[in-house]
Amino acid sequence: MIYLSKEDSLAHSIAQALVDGFNRHYRIFSETSRRAKQRFEAADWQGELKAVHERVQFYGDRVGETVQRLHAEFNVERLDDRTWQQVKLFFIDLLINHKQPELAETFFNSVCCKILHRNYFHNDYIFARPAISTEYIQSYPPTYTSYYPYEDGMRATVRQIIQDFDWQVPFENLERDIVHVLKATKAHLDGWPVREVNSQIQVLYSPFYRNKTAYVIGKAINGYHEIPFTVVIRHNANGRLYIDTILLEPWRISLLFSLSRAYFMVDMQVPSGYVQFLRSIMPTKNRSELYTMLGLGKQGKTMFFRDFLAHLIHSNDQFIIAPGIRGMVMAVFTLPSYPYVFKVIKDQTKIQKDMEQATVRRKYQMVKQVDRVGRMADTLEFSHAAFPLHRMHPDLLRELQEVCADSVELDGDSLVIKHLYIERRLTPLNIFLEHADETETEHAVQEYGNAIREMAQANVFPGDMLWKNFGVTRYGRVVFYDYDEIEFMTDCNFRRIPPAPNEEVEMSGEIWYPVERNDVFPEEFRTFLLGFTKVRKAFLKYHPDLLGPEFWQEAQRKIREGYVEDFYPYPQQLRFKYLFGAKTAKAPDEEEALFAEAED
Repeated sequence: MIYLSKEDSLAHSIAQALVDGFNRHYRIFSETSRRAKQRFEAADWQGELKAVHERVQFYGDRVGETVQRLHAEFNVERLDDRTWQQVKLFFIDLLINHKQPELAETFFNSVCCKILHRNYFHNDYIFARPAISTEYIQSYPPTYTSYYPYEDGMRATVRQIIQDFDWQVPFENLERDIVHVLKATKAHLDGWPVREVNSQIQVLYSPFYRNKTAYVIGKAINGYHEIPFTVVIRHNANGRLYIDTILLEPWRISLLFSLSRAYFMVDMQVPSGYVQFLRSIMPTKNRSELYTMLGLGKQGKTMFFRDFLAHLIHSNDQFIIAPGIRGMVMAVFTLPSYPYVFKVIKDQTKIQKDMEQATVRRKYQMVKQVDRVGRMADTLEFSHAAFPLHRMHPDLLRELQEVCADSVELDGDSLVIKHLYIERRLTPLNIFLEHADETETEHAVQEYGNAIREMAQANVFPGDMLWKNFGVTRYGRVVFYDYDEIEFMTDCNFRRIPPAPNEEVEMSGEIWYPVERNDVFPEEFRTFLLGFTKVRKAFLKYHPDLLGPEFWQEAQRKIREGYVEDFYPYPQQLRFKYLFGAKTAKAPDEEEALFAEAED
């Protein structure tokens, strides 16, 4: 038996309380994710949206509870430095056989950063770098399941993969769907390859649930080749399941994990195993984004900031004011060698809108709680982030001290920003349109209207729809990123402008009708959005209905009636219903030939 001194016993008890706090958090998190299967089976789409909304709060709630416990039971504000260091060492010891050690370390940091002064934010007291390896953590059930087509044949293997998920809803026609999966795979591979002795299919144990869809993610291994895939499963109008498509290109699978979409619900005992598997099929996706998309946003933030600090060590360019039109609410800067922008809310007296800082924070939090449907950039939120002072361009430093004085402070050789948002850097749409040819303009304007349309269907009205508040991704997709004026669609009142009482009043330029705070007049969009001929032509070609209240009112009606729109993170032409039709056109003998070829 090991006897501890009074001080070490206290440190051990605090470490145990921290582990208990994290375990409670992950237990609640996992239960919500596990119930995604039941919600999918029941087609409980409103329940899924509610779960996504509520899960965002879990982490902060458990951190707050643990901070309160430490204050109440251990009087932690009076602990000396040695005791805090011992807390960390005992905490490490308690994680030796833990299934989520990296998440627990991050939880430790979150709690301690609520108690300790920022001078303690280094590796002697918190986990500035990880202490426990996440390699080869055993999981039961295992992270992925292996199937062997050589033994059972491709048709039986695909069937077994789907049946092993044990959905309690029958398929409309699973045999037809298997034909579609094999036919699409054969076309992608340009014929079936020669089967090697190590031929196998590895499939992640839990499906990935989001919106109204389940995604089965895996990879086929044949010799030295690995073919990633995602099988997409949905409900039909009669409540039965069907396979909508199979995605076989890594970049298309990567788009499922875009930070402009809602986080997945996934039942994981060992998250690091899922991240490792996902990186094997999407090597260009960094771990921070994958953790975030698995619903583990705080871990994503931790890994992002570690990567960011490593980048600073290996670069020497300066932070500069972000190109483009200056924001009325945010000061925005960037590091040219790093693909992100940093946003700081301006001081209340410097905000050039009728807007409070607390309102801005609430709007940005709202974005994490809705289905972003691929049209709203995710944000990472940080407190008391320290930047090397010598890397700040003088013009940027001057601007921050002028318009964000309440949010920045100098601390030795660092500039500390008390509250900060970080987003992926995009090309502002207004800048893109300045240099776009006619074809590029038409595509961008069509995408812009689609973004507004899909956000509305997801119960989000962007508020400020100016081109500068939207960005263009590397794939040509238009995404919204300025959230200080967003509202829920159901909180807006979309109206048509009433006729003027006479021509004199109409020509005066003065408003002749009463306007309440959340009134929106879509007819006005034409005035401030369609000033350029090439833009107006494209917009009116694809989206004239956005200039009247009827579209908006219909979207509101559906939302209030509980209808959840279908959103597809892949092109419509990849869906089996368009590739092959509702029914398989092949004759039975042709189907058998396909199976025989696949199993040869």
